Amino acid sequence: MTDNSTPRCGLVAVLGAPNAGKSTLVNALVGQKVAIVSAKAQTTRARLMGIALEGSAQIILADTPGLFAPKRRLDRAMVNAAWEGASEADAILLIVDGRKKKLDYLEPILTSLAGRPERKILVLNKVDEVAKEPLLVTAQALAGEGQFSEVFFISALTGDGVPELKARLAELMPEGPWHYPEDQVSDASERLLAAEITREQLYRQLHDELPYDSTVRPESYTQRKDGSVEIHQQIVIARDSQKGIVLGKGGARLKSIGEAARKELTELLGTKVHLFLHVKVDEKWEDDKEIYEELGLEWVK
Repeated sequence: MTDNSTPRCGLVAVLGAPNAGKSTLVNALVGQKVAIVSAKAQTTRARLMGIALEGSAQIILADTPGLFAPKRRLDRAMVNAAWEGASEADAILLIVDGRKKKLDYLEPILTSLAGRPERKILVLNKVDEVAKEPLLVTAQALAGEGQFSEVFFISALTGDGVPELKARLAELMPEGPWHYPEDQVSDASERLLAAEITREQLYRQLHDELPYDSTVRPESYTQRKDGSVEIHQQIVIARDSQKGIVLGKGGARLKSIGEAARKELTELLGTKVHLFLHVKVDEKWEDDKEIYEELGLEWVK
């Protein structure tokens, strides 16, 4: 620990609508990547935790899936996971995209938060892209009813305002021993994190070509004798017509996705990575209970 003061440790739930910047903020607070970031909405699925340190405080961050109106089984499981992540938290952060003027989309979230006993903090994100006056109007509109104890203005991408928010969260953590070792940044297993990084590349490289109904399943994760890691993953898509999109001409797209994911994993794990990807078509993968267990989500009928 960095000082001799009493150790503190607590849980902070990070909530917000899709694309509010939750994963970017969790990564910024931790100081390295623990959650995947994508321009595609609803990319956070598993309730990955980031672990941030500030002085004698350990701040456990529950990076919850974006809250939205659930239609499919997977959507319902994700929204359930979001609210589970908020229960018994020492603080709830509601992350709001500061660029948006219309706020009616937040009504269901605000209603759900209204009766909760946890300390609630409003965080207006992406403030580097907005003039000050509209931001103050938004803050007043959201915080005016008194359910938020504090308001922070930040840019998770540039880091603006993040140190102040982190320092405040550290103060709010209750006294108690740390739950994780000092060098641990996430409670996600390395095999799950590896699958999430490949999924991020899948979205990043295919944008709108590939619908949201795709996932990456970890098949095996083994340490070789030379210290390198061998990872096998399955890219699961819902329709045969999507296979050509993922593979690309002569397999070029799949190779590009694999290379980018492998490069990032090598940096993250600090060792050489051998990554093997293959594509599987499964129209009913969203009904596969095993996939939910892999993602750390509860099966929802």
